[in-house]
Amino acid sequence: MSPAPTDHDSRRQDVSEAVWQVLAEHGFGGLTMRAVAAALGSSTGLVTHYFAGKRELIAHALDILETRTAARPRQAAPAPGLAALRTQMLNILPLTPEGAAMNRIWVGSWDLALSDPDLFAAQTLRYERIRAGLRAAVEEAQRRGELPDGDASRLATTVLAFTHGLVVQALFDPRLLPAKTQKRLVDDFLAGLTARSDRSRPAR
Repeated sequence: MSPAPTDHDSRRQDVSEAVWQVLAEHGFGGLTMRAVAAALGSSTGLVTHYFAGKRELIAHALDILETRTAARPRQAAPAPGLAALRTQMLNILPLTPEGAAMNRIWVGSWDLALSDPDLFAAQTLRYERIRAGLRAAVEEAQRRGELPDGDASRLATTVLAFTHGLVVQALFDPRLLPAKTQKRLVDDFLAGLTARSDRSRPAR
């Protein structure tokens, strides 16, 4: 007798939770069929029923990671434009233990994505979405006179490059770059951009 659909869905959810447990504790380097089976308290055969191989397991893990990243608590922008841009940057940074753990997993996924065409394409799309969100905030800030006119896409790319660089440094040296310092560096970075805007305005 075949299991009921609800049983199948429940078991798949259990498997997904086990995948996340392994990912959170050991990163992508420790993500194996055997490790997931151990976290699930079952045989490897059960896990292979859901994933034909390591690549499918990794793809599923990335889906879970993106879902959990999107669902984690985020700061709300107090206003559109520059304030929204600042908030988006802060929401990327490892300002909390949960944020640091999430960022460690993402950084650990980069090597896998660079070596697999399909994963590479998926990550490329993800970063395009992030840049699109930043670009919208940049364009609004430009309309409000908070940032200088110019190529909003280029500036959004610069913002993301700065933010991800800060992510990596903060992960490797959290004592040097606690949350307070990360926020101050973001404010310094944005102050540099707004100073350019002030210089571009005609003198009265």
